Amino acid sequence: MKERQLRRRCKRELQALDIQPPLQVDKVCRVLGERRGRPIRLVPYSLPVPGPYGAWIAAEAADYILFQKETTKPHQDHIILHEVGHILADHRSDDADDRFWQEMPALSLQAIRRALRRTSYDDEREREAELVATIILEWASVLDHVAPRTASDRSLNRVQRALGDRWGWL
Repeated sequence: MKERQLRRRCKRELQALDIQPPLQVDKVCRVLGERRGRPIRLVPYSLPVPGPYGAWIAAEAADYILFQKETTKPHQDHIILHEVGHILADHRSDDADDRFWQEMPALSLQAIRRALRRTSYDDEREREAELVATIILEWASVLDHVAPRTASDRSLNRVQRALGDRWGWL
C-alpha cells in the first residue's frame, strides 16, 4: 500500500474510533478492540535484547500485544502502536496463532520466544506498521499542543463538542 493511501486509511480508522487528544495508547487499544469485537490485551514483558521490542499475537478470543517492559513509556507507546498498525492493516500471519495460544495458555518465556521467532511478516508489512505508528504519534503530537482541552464537566463537554470545530485527526 502506498504511503498516501495508508495515511488516508489510518485517518479514517482513527476518526471512526473517535479518539480525542491527549493520546492514550491504552484507550486506542480498548476502543479498537471493542470496535473489532475482540479485546486487545497489552502485555508488558522483559523481552530478550537484542530482538524485537514487541509482537502481535492474534488468538481466537483476543489480540495480544506484547511489548518491551524495560524501556521508556514513549518507546512502549511506539511499540504498541506499531503492533496496532499490524492490526489495522490486517497483517495476520498464516501461522496457527489460535492453536499456539490454546497450547500455551500462560505467558511463559518459552511461549514468548516461540512467538518472537516467527518471521511471517515481510519488509513491506513492517514498513506499513511503522508508518501507522508514526502517523498516529505525529498527529497526536500536533493535536496535544493545539486542540483545546476537553471540559471535565459532562454537560459542558457535550456543548464543546457540538459547537467546537472537530480537531479530531485533521
